[in-house]
Amino acid sequence: MTIPTLAAEASADQVLEHLHTLGACVVENRMSDDLLTRLLEETDPLVEQSSHGREEFAGLKTRRTGALIASSSACREVVQDALVLDVANAFLSPFCKRIQLMLTQIIAIGPGESDQLLHRDRLAWGGYLPRTIETQLNTMWALTDFTSDNGATRIVPGSADWPDEREPQAEEVVQAEMRRGSVLFFTGSVIHAGGGNHSGGVRIGLNVDYCLDWLRQEENQYLSCPPEIARTFPQSLTELIGYTGGGLALGYYSDPYDEGERAAKQAENAVGYEPTKEGIIL
Repeated sequence: MTIPTLAAEASADQVLEHLHTLGACVVENRMSDDLLTRLLEETDPLVEQSSHGREEFAGLKTRRTGALIASSSACREVVQDALVLDVANAFLSPFCKRIQLMLTQIIAIGPGESDQLLHRDRLAWGGYLPRTIETQLNTMWALTDFTSDNGATRIVPGSADWPDEREPQAEEVVQAEMRRGSVLFFTGSVIHAGGGNHSGGVRIGLNVDYCLDWLRQEENQYLSCPPEIARTFPQSLTELIGYTGGGLALGYYSDPYDEGERAAKQAENAVGYEPTKEGIIL
């Protein structure tokens, strides 16, 4: 079996069909050469400053570079790709009010890296959420060609609905080979992993994931992209990275002084009110 490959002009429905059956598909040549060049120019220096992983799962010969929304205007364009957002919204909308950005991360797999452990990304939440809820929609953008030799992402098609105890056999694992500028879509429930790099070059991919608005993001966007930077973005982008309410009443913010003053006034009429130097005891 191979990962289905669609043309750059593919519709969201075409992508969704493969996601619901196999858990993954590739859209070829989705990123323009100009955007890809700008993205590499902005992120290559950041990748060079990044350390290799400290344990095998992260990759002892792999560099991972995040917080890209704050540092790369090209990355901000990529996360707002129209097809990707259409697919992510349609795939996740049964389980949330809106979607939010989960993470942005350059993954540069160096020569000599071994296969990553096969896993499901939904385990970021510890396996507490029912498997009937799809938690996220992932993308991996090829910034270099992805080949079987240099570490193309490994996918187990159809594994999204497997029971937890079922382990894939070697013949059930396929690699998402694709040309630079292409994008791999895969769900948070499908089993996958980075491939080993047996070539002499570095395999570079941009991992951009989206999740339900009532879940905590894997990458803390409020620290990765603080308010002084986020306020310069259009509202559509700030909402996407999480500067908005989630669920019915999640993530609201009030000025600390105003909130404290309000609490003090309420406490004056409360039974057991006792002002102290440290604050108010109710």
